Amino acid sequence: MNPSHLWRIGLTGGIGSGKSTVAGMLSKLGAAVIDADAISRSVTAPGGRAIVPIAEQFGSDMIGADGAMDRQAMRARVFSDPAARQQLEAIIHPLVSTITREQTETAMAQGARCLVFDVPLLVESGKRWRSQVDRVWVVDCEPATQRERVIARSGLTAEEIDRIITQQATRKQRLACADLVVFNQGLSLSQLENQVTELARHFGL
Repeated sequence: MNPSHLWRIGLTGGIGSGKSTVAGMLSKLGAAVIDADAISRSVTAPGGRAIVPIAEQFGSDMIGADGAMDRQAMRARVFSDPAARQQLEAIIHPLVSTITREQTETAMAQGARCLVFDVPLLVESGKRWRSQVDRVWVVDCEPATQRERVIARSGLTAEEIDRIITQQATRKQRLACADLVVFNQGLSLSQLENQVTELARHFGL
């Protein structure tokens, strides 16, 4: 692969797959990581760009006392009302795209050799993200392992986790979209890092 080429990698994986860990390893190797989920959270944080339009669309009761979107209340709303999900996405997605573009331009101006777009729902977005990246990396593991990891790190119940998993692309769908697979099953952190480092060297890192 051409070492002077500016690579654009789309990084994705199901909840609990270890995608964020892999993103951190790529950042350590010198990639500019643009985290779509973090951007999405930022626009619904206190003072975020989505707060005013969310309050206008859904009512002020969807905004917590701290000025952030009440994520638990909104989660319950969109799970029960598909139209509400579409309305929320219509607010958030354009803002995420704008901030992603801003961060991309900044990284390129700073001479980044490799851009990593950390996108949890890359596969679900269809052509929107696939057309913007050179390669798709999928961080993969067994569904049972996903559940175990998420239960260990969060206060979510097994039922809530299963509901999240069913709303994401299936493992088969993600693997079908993958150009490269990081298999994060039964590995130590050092073994995972060795795997990521070996793959990354083909992308100028």
